Amino acid sequence: MRWGLTVPLTGVPLREHRALIAELAELGYTDLWSAEVAGADAFTPLVLASEWDERLRLGTAVVPVHTRGPAALAMSAATLADLASGRFVLGIGASSETIVTGWNGIAYDPPLARTRDVLRFLRQAFAGEKVDGEFDSFTIRRFRLEKAPDVAPAIMLAALRPQMLRLAAREADGAITNWLSPGDVRQVRAELGDDKELAARIFVCATEDTEMARNLGRYLIATYLTVPGYAAFHDWLGRAEALAPMHAAWKAGDRNAAMAAVPESVIDDLVVHGSPEDCRARIREYLDHGLDTPIIATLPTGGSLVEVARSLAP
Repeated sequence: MRWGLTVPLTGVPLREHRALIAELAELGYTDLWSAEVAGADAFTPLVLASEWDERLRLGTAVVPVHTRGPAALAMSAATLADLASGRFVLGIGASSETIVTGWNGIAYDPPLARTRDVLRFLRQAFAGEKVDGEFDSFTIRRFRLEKAPDVAPAIMLAALRPQMLRLAAREADGAITNWLSPGDVRQVRAELGDDKELAARIFVCATEDTEMARNLGRYLIATYLTVPGYAAFHDWLGRAEALAPMHAAWKAGDRNAAMAAVPESVIDDLVVHGSPEDCRARIREYLDHGLDTPIIATLPTGGSLVEVARSLAP
């Protein structure tokens, strides 16, 4: 059984993660996964973790395929693959137009084509090949890694809907998803198939203060699930009607009304909350429904997230 943790923990400086990371394997964790939105980049926390522990598998969930050039992405990944030989997983994904264009000033190429082309480029680069030619979304001229990794990293794709899940099934080593319930895992797994790894980031609010957990969940759901990709994902999962009032209020510019319109049933579906024991049991429901790798993202409750991470160990 795999059991992962998202790093860095919110509000905890990177340098203060060392003691926790050194003990995670003993606590039963198997994986550390980074993220990349507007905080730490995806690679630096894992570079540090590779020096602080030699047992945990390290993964990016995920690196956007638009915000680095293909060669720069290959170089960063190859470096980490050498530092953590045989235990690094490169998760890549299309991210969102807000991050790619709004924050980075980069054109948002069609997500499926860009992700597919970067995946194919990386396979060639990690094999030590000279990459020279045209892909549908970019052209590479005579690039070869100075040192290809001794063990090429597995490559997983961020995937929310059938087309990307099927691409992951055909050409990648697995898929990474998030913002889903245990029951939703079966629908995602049906598109991916049984032969590839399925990982999911699971948002966990380890508190028995239900009102606090739901208020935090309300804010996060209104923020995330109004992004077009996530909105379409939840339409596909069958939540279009339940989330229609939230989308209408958000579109009208009333953020408070949008948060208020998120049904409690949706919050309880998508955000794990309760005592640490309750949270662990709920995470195991994801595994029972076909998830291979839960990636816990601890949500702030006012206490120490380091202690929360310890309390959620399997």
